[in-house]
Amino acid sequence: MKKVYAWRWGFYLVGISIMSLGVTMIIKGEDVGVNAWDVLHIALYKTLGLTIGIWSIIVGLLIIAFTSISYRRLPKIGTWINLVMIGALIDFYYWLLPDAQSFAFQLVYFLLGILVLSFGTGMYISPNLGSGPRDSLMMWIVDKLGGSIKMARISLEFIVALIGWVLGGPLGVGTIIIALFSGYIVQFALPYFQKLLLKCIGEESLKGVKPFIHS
Repeated sequence: MKKVYAWRWGFYLVGISIMSLGVTMIIKGEDVGVNAWDVLHIALYKTLGLTIGIWSIIVGLLIIAFTSISYRRLPKIGTWINLVMIGALIDFYYWLLPDAQSFAFQLVYFLLGILVLSFGTGMYISPNLGSGPRDSLMMWIVDKLGGSIKMARISLEFIVALIGWVLGGPLGVGTIIIALFSGYIVQFALPYFQKLLLKCIGEESLKGVKPFIHS
């Protein structure tokens, strides 16, 4: 049992770290375009101060408050860890990574960032320890308003990106590219990390344990 949870939490935490690095790389190439939510976070940072990571946490907390009141229950511990780690790591990586001095450098940041973000997402989702607050909001839309997850995600990110752009965020062609193509990489990465996690844990260790891998 301890081995199972150790590997699951290892994949979860390492996956979040990798995903946060990808997010920050894309932010460093912001002239190409950033994730819809980061259009909003960067706009709030430029308008009101603080940091991009702190605004990521604040927005996440507001979402958690909304969904918790709606469902009358608090999210899993993994959601809280997701919230705090991503915000803190974005600020750390943003400080660590050099600024892009040319559009070509920003383009490299952007393209590599999509790959790193998508693989990190697949890794952190694979152990099923709790989704991020923004994914929880997407599922709330599906639950309360109906429709598909795909449409809920597209609609939500369109609205968020539009609000961020109005506030002065960096909306660009890259925002559309991320929305259209990152999901395909995650779709490849998720089953890969699911199989890798099962291999690391070993089938013998799973006897009597509630399944955690999504089909």
